[in-house]
Amino acid sequence: MWPYHPDLLATPVPRYTSFPTAAEFGGDVGPSDLTRELEGETGEVSLYVHIPFCEQICWYCGCNTSAANRKDRLTSYVDALHREIRLVGGRLPNVAKVGRIAFGGGSPNAIPPIEFVRLVDALTVHFRASNPSISIELDPRTMTAEWAGVLRAVGVERASLGVQTFAPALQQAIGRVQPLGLIERSTQLLRDAGVSSLNFDLMYGLPGQTLGDVEDTLDRARVLGADRIALFGYAHVPHMIPRQRKIVAENLPDQALRFRMANEGHAQLVAAGYRTVGFDHFALPGDPMARAVTEGRLHRNFQGFTDDAAPVLLGLGATAISMFPSLLIQNEKNAGRYRMLLSQNRFTANRGVRRSAEDRRRGAVIEQLLCQGAAELDADLLAEARIRIEPFVERGLASLDGAVLRIAPDGLPYARTIAAQFDPYRQDSLRRFSSAV
Repeated sequence: MWPYHPDLLATPVPRYTSFPTAAEFGGDVGPSDLTRELEGETGEVSLYVHIPFCEQICWYCGCNTSAANRKDRLTSYVDALHREIRLVGGRLPNVAKVGRIAFGGGSPNAIPPIEFVRLVDALTVHFRASNPSISIELDPRTMTAEWAGVLRAVGVERASLGVQTFAPALQQAIGRVQPLGLIERSTQLLRDAGVSSLNFDLMYGLPGQTLGDVEDTLDRARVLGADRIALFGYAHVPHMIPRQRKIVAENLPDQALRFRMANEGHAQLVAAGYRTVGFDHFALPGDPMARAVTEGRLHRNFQGFTDDAAPVLLGLGATAISMFPSLLIQNEKNAGRYRMLLSQNRFTANRGVRRSAEDRRRGAVIEQLLCQGAAELDADLLAEARIRIEPFVERGLASLDGAVLRIAPDGLPYARTIAAQFDPYRQDSLRRFSSAV
């Protein structure tokens, strides 16, 4: 068992998919900042395409998504996305190289398969991406043979299924009913389509969930052959996400039980042969993500842990975030306003943060702690953080060897909290971030 120190987990902390985090975004950046960064880019670039629609809206979900129940709304959104692809691609110099394209949401398979093909074609033409590696997030409830055929034709290599739990009662409790047979069929369709790296998104900390529920779900995921598993702790923040009010808060596990779920889930997956990727991700040894861990090439961006080394990620679509070394910038969140701005051939980016040299230095430390479990600290950072990290060192959760701060095996569930000690923006507010575990 990991040692449980509730006092060290009492303060909610960010997931650190960026630094500074989105909580620090402001309205003092905009289209001119994005244009300047695009026109100066000459290196390796990855693309993220956001489809903010789902066939059905799950109560737990914190994503910016809405129901795909109006064909005209989907069509106009995809048309706007094509305009943004032309605009952004036209600003990016020819020498910039696009190696990866990721589709996320929402659920990209909320749009018709033919529209997905059109988007891939537009991306390859306007970004001169001759042979990109393509990944996609999928809702198994709308996974069809037609979609599988399209994924095979396009050459999608990586896919992620939103499974969450196999327990029927828990599915009812979070508004996501999808029987085991549906997941089995979706998995087989994806394997037949040539997907070589398949991820299952799973959750612990759900209302009424038991340790046995977690164990059963993980075992079923293993039997189905998931190459990767993301085991997330459910973040209940109904003050920020109104749809979560449908979830009965009184039935949620307390922090001690959440900790045990994470602990025993970790032990179960490691015993089954999965390699630990950070705190809450796991991959089979032959998967590219596991190899990235072994070779010290693991990174973190808005998609979570990744083996993508590109220093620039361009976000396309409403609410998508672009990441540059010196800038984080987000598109308009409201899909209607996003469409309106693009109908005028205008960029929609309207909030973000300019990353100072100090931001980049601290961000590198946070990323190294989360991805490699260790970071070498400059003298001033070491002096600044020494008192704050002392409680973790005293309890054997971390160690200091000269200037190297290392997270101990028992300190894995405290990784985000340890990383947060280097975040000068962090505010101890229960309203801003989710539980540390």
